[in-house]
Amino acid sequence: MHAVLREMVGQPLESALFVLPRRQQKAIGRWLRGREEARKLARTEHVLMSWGKSRRTWLRVMLSRFYQVAYGIPDGRMLEFDNLQRANPAIPSLFFTHGNYLRDYTGNWDDKRAFYGKKIVMLIRDPRDIAVSQYFQWKFRMRPIKKMLNDYPAHGADVPIFDFVMDVNVGLPAIIGFLETWERELPRVRGSVVVRYEDMRADPGEALGRVLAFLGTPGTDQQIREAVAYASYDNMKQLEEKRVFWLSGFRLRPGDQANPESYKVRRGKVGGWRDYFDDPQVAAIDALLAARPAPPFGYGALASAQRSA
Repeated sequence: MHAVLREMVGQPLESALFVLPRRQQKAIGRWLRGREEARKLARTEHVLMSWGKSRRTWLRVMLSRFYQVAYGIPDGRMLEFDNLQRANPAIPSLFFTHGNYLRDYTGNWDDKRAFYGKKIVMLIRDPRDIAVSQYFQWKFRMRPIKKMLNDYPAHGADVPIFDFVMDVNVGLPAIIGFLETWERELPRVRGSVVVRYEDMRADPGEALGRVLAFLGTPGTDQQIREAVAYASYDNMKQLEEKRVFWLSGFRLRPGDQANPESYKVRRGKVGGWRDYFDDPQVAAIDALLAARPAPPFGYGALASAQRSA
């Protein structure tokens, strides 16, 4: 219910920003969101950090189902910061964030020192797959206010997918920079576990088990298997269609039920980004990633190997 209330209250407040000049809209909007991020960060020990479209919702649903099964939480309640902890204090709070507004509030743009005292679950994914998924998020699901605040192409703009992926502000260059920064900064935090989406896709039970152990709430094999089955692709699609998690707001419902590309649960195919480009475009995207001097989390090396295969 808290997520629904945030949408009901937050949307009018954000809409009010549109009476201001664009520069002020962006500055105030980002500062307000950064203040909320700082408030949550101060109240939690654990953070789940990712770039958008890294399949965070899949992991969130697995975690939510695990706590439903293992701790007697009612069905349909998705983990939202400390909501499940309020129902059962044994469940940890978990701050889900992309970390892209905090610096507007703190003024620190150089490092991730605000997170140094926290335990970080770092969810990563091939940045090329992220960029393509982000394109469909922008095109079919993202609200105009968020597009403005994060320098996405304007609402309703006709932008080819290749141009979007190569955009320095929201496409592959920005995603690579985010991953490089966090790979450099992770050794400075209190504790961390890196969860690679590709590994989670290959063995979701193993990935979920590692996260649960890191959070201090290890589960049985049966509990983990049930959580994994509940969050399977087919069941997640049904959950989205039926709006099972309606109390979590817009997060798990389609932008347009008739358009499969507008669903939060879209494809999740490893390497599926290639399906949207011709050969010269694939080569250009691969080259952009492989050319980095320090490939983030090994993804640049993967790009080089795939190009030479």
